[in-house]
Amino acid sequence: MGKAQTAAREVNENPVVQVAGRVGMVFYGILYVMLAFITAQVVMGDSGEQADQKGALGQIAETSYGPFLLWVTAVGLFAFALWQLLEAAIGYTWIPKERKRIGKRIGAASRAVTGVILAFAAIKYANGAGGGDSSKQQKELTAVVLGWPGGQFIVGAVALGVLVIAFVVIRKGVKKSFEEDLNMGELPNGTRKFVERTGRIGWIGKGLAYAIIGLLVGIAAINADPEQSGGLDKALHTLAAEPYGVFLLAVIALGFLGFGIYCFAAARSHK
Repeated sequence: MGKAQTAAREVNENPVVQVAGRVGMVFYGILYVMLAFITAQVVMGDSGEQADQKGALGQIAETSYGPFLLWVTAVGLFAFALWQLLEAAIGYTWIPKERKRIGKRIGAASRAVTGVILAFAAIKYANGAGGGDSSKQQKELTAVVLGWPGGQFIVGAVALGVLVIAFVVIRKGVKKSFEEDLNMGELPNGTRKFVERTGRIGWIGKGLAYAIIGLLVGIAAINADPEQSGGLDKALHTLAAEPYGVFLLAVIALGFLGFGIYCFAAARSHK
């Protein structure tokens, strides 16, 4: 092990970093619980809130102590991002298969990026600037890429990548492989089955949401139309307009709630 890896491991194992990262995971889970309620509002026809993590931050901003809570959330998310970054660099050593370990580290890196993006969005909301329209931003980015030589193929490749991620996330829920990352014995007595079930529901529901985003991006690539692209907010509102959409939205809302609860358990018992 090189000096850089040794230093990274020492930082990762530092009690302050561990506590800060786990507290940050609690905030990450809170955003998903709030996202579940926003999705439920979409099911009931109330589409006033942006249906993604930034929409959850917007709801925090509307509370009496909004700015203070947003700053606390931002600090927590930065701590979560640091923890995930360290996991991406030297974590998951308990996974014997190298390919699987690399996959988990890539997942940790993506969560670190998400944590940083959401932390900056929380700061913007705290300063009264708002977090921006995610779907609009994605449409603008898709339009730029579609204008490049071979742009349709690039957007199509991105769509395929999102669909692959969706498959991996759903598979993780179906096979309950998320349990490999937890010390289940550290959970309070009688809660293991509950964590298993909510974790399974959470990962599958999150994967379904990714799959819908991937399909929308794929349609945008096929038709060379950035208006058909969009993020989570666009995906959920597109579903709401379909005859079968209410059922799928209800499943996804339950999944977000389950994933949020899983994050609370992981904050305590993650290896």
